[in-house]
Amino acid sequence: MMGKEILRHELIGSHIRIVDAKNKSLIGLYGKIIDETKNMITIENKDIVKKLIKDQVVISIKHKGHLYEINGKLLVNRPEDRIKRIRRLS
Repeated sequence: MMGKEILRHELIGSHIRIVDAKNKSLIGLYGKIIDETKNMITIENKDIVKKLIKDQVVISIKHKGHLYEINGKLLVNRPEDRIKRIRRLS
């Protein structure tokens, strides 16, 4: 249950690290989520902005002192719809 909790929250403003990706050059990339759409996450680190395709990455995110690994496929949806869907499943 605790792992699903992170999926219910707004991700914008969270700091993430890419732990696995279809494009291996993205692994290790980290930054702050500055935007989220149905299929993309936009992160910023210093002056660099990267757009990531959700279903092609696995991210590590820290929330309330816990570190989670999330397969981006679980995030594919508009943020507001994802939050509603997860609440219905609980």
